[in-house]
Amino acid sequence: MASTETKADAKPVTKADDLAGLEAGLDALDAVQVSRTPVSEVLLKKVLPPLTAVALVLVVWQVLVWAKVTEDYKLPAPSAVWDSVSDLWLQGTLLEVVWTSVSRGLLGFLLALAIGTPLGLLVARVKFVRAAIGPILSGLQSLPSVAWVPPAVIWLGLNDSMMYAVILLGAVPSIANGLVSGVDQVPPLFLRAGRTLGATGLRGTWHIVMPAALPGYLAGLKQGWAFSWRSLMAAEIIASSPDLGLGLGQLLENGRNNADMPGVFLAIILILIVGIAIDLLIFSPLERAVLRGRGLLVKN
Repeated sequence: MASTETKADAKPVTKADDLAGLEAGLDALDAVQVSRTPVSEVLLKKVLPPLTAVALVLVVWQVLVWAKVTEDYKLPAPSAVWDSVSDLWLQGTLLEVVWTSVSRGLLGFLLALAIGTPLGLLVARVKFVRAAIGPILSGLQSLPSVAWVPPAVIWLGLNDSMMYAVILLGAVPSIANGLVSGVDQVPPLFLRAGRTLGATGLRGTWHIVMPAALPGYLAGLKQGWAFSWRSLMAAEIIASSPDLGLGLGQLLENGRNNADMPGVFLAIILILIVGIAIDLLIFSPLERAVLRGRGLLVKN
């Protein structure tokens, strides 16, 4: 009798219950599993590969020197480049040379960011402005930065203002176009939902448009930094002057003028190291934060 009552009291399973269970299962599949990666695994996957690549390059470089594929003054040994590093370090100028270029590049990039961001929003949101200057921005982005150095020298002279002008002309179009591309990819549903909730004008731009356009904007920032750094190196190589101080581009040009190939290789390596360091220390963490915020990256 008791078992009969139990069966009678049990509620029948409905289609709604089945759908709820299915949705819960799908949510569990989509959920990002958060776990901390062991230090040994991080070293194995992220540190060892680039170190191995660097070691392989050095080995191949040294083998080419031993094989005498060309004259010594054209291809110096890694040890000769290391001697150049030691000389600059003992003279106390190595960090000064690096900082001269890095400080210019970062300040110029920040100025380009302050100009390119509102310009990109204006182009993206105002049809007349896009029709008027959108093609110009695309054309400026494809123009080699080195082309701006001669007119900048004539207009502003051999000073830091000339350097920053070349950086801005190279970086602003990339930042603006990156933001325009990001805004164009914002789903219209987001904008309608924002207007329904009262997020219009600047409030809608800050709370709806910018967060939704963040991936494209970040890609534009990375490209903008690349253009900033390349523009600065071009300006330092062409417009050398004692009044400007010694930067990496000027170090490279001095090596060429003195036929100092170890110095040339040293300047190239330092330029490459700075570019990689900025990407690893600034842009890679920003990218991971954006992807993690959208549930696209496991939090380590």
